[in-house]
This record gives sequence, structure tokens and C-alpha cells, in this order.
Amino acid sequence: MQTEAAILWEPGKPWSVETIELDPPKAGEVLVEMVASGMCHSDDHAVTGDLPAVTPLIGGHEGAGIVLEVGEGVTKVAPGDHVVFSFVPACGQCPSCADGHSNLCDNGAALLVGAQLDGTSRHHARGQDLWTMVCLGTFSRHTVVNEMSCVKIEDDIPLELACLVGCGVTTGWGSSVYAADIKPGENVAVIGIGGIGAAAVQGARLAGARHIVAIDPVEFKREQAMGFGATHTAPSIGEAYDLINEITWGRMCDKVICCVGTGEGSQIAPIMSLTAKRGRVVVTNIHPASEQSIDISLCDLTLMEKQLVGTIFGSANPRSDIPRLMHLYRSGQLDLAGMVTREYALEEINQGFEDMHAGRNIRGVIRYK
Repeated sequence: MQTEAAILWEPGKPWSVETIELDPPKAGEVLVEMVASGMCHSDDHAVTGDLPAVTPLIGGHEGAGIVLEVGEGVTKVAPGDHVVFSFVPACGQCPSCADGHSNLCDNGAALLVGAQLDGTSRHHARGQDLWTMVCLGTFSRHTVVNEMSCVKIEDDIPLELACLVGCGVTTGWGSSVYAADIKPGENVAVIGIGGIGAAAVQGARLAGARHIVAIDPVEFKREQAMGFGATHTAPSIGEAYDLINEITWGRMCDKVICCVGTGEGSQIAPIMSLTAKRGRVVVTNIHPASEQSIDISLCDLTLMEKQLVGTIFGSANPRSDIPRLMHLYRSGQLDLAGMVTREYALEEINQGFEDMHAGRNIRGVIRYK
């Protein structure tokens, strides 16, 4: 079939929206008509080169849609099902999945390079095979994915909101609830209030944090953070230090979650200074793949028993946590609508990322139907 997609032909270039050829699903694969796709900073990392990406590439990994067709052997979904994509595929059978860490799925990792499990592509344009972002390619009106990436949800949940749970919401919420392991009454700082940071604030609130300090240089984002549950805001790490020192009586934050667009190793030491004795810093955001060193006082790390940990997908388990987050949305405890600042047509994708860089959006969403 023919459909339309946004393609990155080479790093540093704009997304090109054009007609592509899409093959039918093979064994274990699913054809999905997209309804919406979040515009995550990770897609932009492929443009900037902060994350290595093979091109030509159809971007997008935060999506939701309706199943049109399934390949041989597919059992998890059927035509007509509403699905959210888990950006990390989860097989449910490998050692990582069996150990409760499906965000690190051994089999799903093979799909993250952007080709199907047999090493071939289902998407084609200009006579070439196309790779897809983490084997999803949600910047396309239709796409073929592995069933390991599909999580079925109830039909009455708006897919233009549910798409956010495929990456940003689960990542931010899980960074607070799982990776940081926030306890009731703890003091928390969230650095960077984009899609992931806004979800981290909500996760901290749901976990029962006492003070939640949202740190972002953009006034609009600081204002939005208060609506998601932040109790205080600051425009910089330096200004947050004095604030946190005051409201915690010098103890500082039990947990600090890093959710900026692109991390800088030189900022780790100042971030650690916001952290209490035995406190934990969670690095959720991506650092450039070329960055090989950070600034940190190892003496502070040892003598104060501080922790510096990383997380992917918020250390969540998509097959259990995506339905859990949908329940929190339905019960009014998780604000998804407030996170969508603006919707875009596929043809407006470059404008959407320009708005992201300018700090105009918490999350932009491409709406197909």
C-alpha cells in the first residue's frame, strides 16, 4: 500500500514528508493505522546526531493507532484493536522480562536498530529501504511493527492522549516511581519540564512527595509544572540550590530527576549538590553519545552515600504499566490532556520541533485523524 511519512534522509536535515510504499505484515508483525504520535526529543536526537541513527529513517516512537491487519502467528492483538506502542519492545519471555525488567528486553533490543527481526524493511521510498525509529516509525500514517511493540488498551480512551504513554509519560512517571523510588514525604527536584519532566512531576505527586521543585529556564514550563503538582519552581540549578536549602532546612532533596533535552556532563556536580545525604540522582535524559566524561566529586559520592543512576523507559514494565497509567488517567489522577500543548498535521512536523526547541510546548502531538 501507499501512505505518507516524515523521513530523515541524513542527519542535520529537515524531516521530508512524502509518499512511501508499505509492505504487508509478515509473521509476528502488525499493520497499524496511526491516530496520533507524540513529538519526543529523542526523535530530534537522530537529527542532531546526539543519538547515532541509520538513515534514511522514518522517525517517531511515541504513537497510538488501530490495528488493520496482523501477520501469521500474531496472538497479542487483532484487527480493530486500539493499541499504544511501547517504544522498547517487550517479549515477556527473555531473562530480562522474566526478571521483571522488560524495559531492558533482550529480544526487543534487536528491534531498536530500526529493522524487522529478519533484518529487512517494510517501508520504502525513492527506491530505497527505510529504517524506522526503534522499529516503529510513528511519523507515518500507517506503519508495520512487531507485535512485541503493541499494548492493547480500551477503545474509549482517546488515542491522541494515549500515545504519550508510549514513551514520555511512562518514562517520566517511572523515573519518579521506580527509578527514584520516591517515598511519601520526600523532597524532590525535577530538572527540565518537557513531556518527560511533566510526567516525572506527576509521578512524584502520586508517590506522595512533600516538596516538588520544578527547574526550567522557561517561565511557561514552570507555570505548567505547578498545575502538574510542583510546589515550587526555579529557573536554574543555581537558584534552585538556595530555594531547596531553605525549604528543606538544609537537608536538600532526597531525589533529583534529570529530564532536560540533552544532558551535559559538566552539570552533574551541580546537580549532585542539590541532593541530600543518601539521596539519589536519576539520569533519565540522553547525553550525547560522544560524551565520555562527567564532572563529579567522588568524595561527595562516597562520604555522603549519594547515588547516581540511569534509567530507560523509567524502569517500567510496559505491559503492566501502560494499562496502569490508563487507569490513572481515567480516574483523573494523571493529566494527559494538560501535557498536550499543541496538535500538528504531519506536514507541520518541522514547525513542531522548532516549537519544542523554543520551549513553546510541553508536548506537541501529530494528529492523523
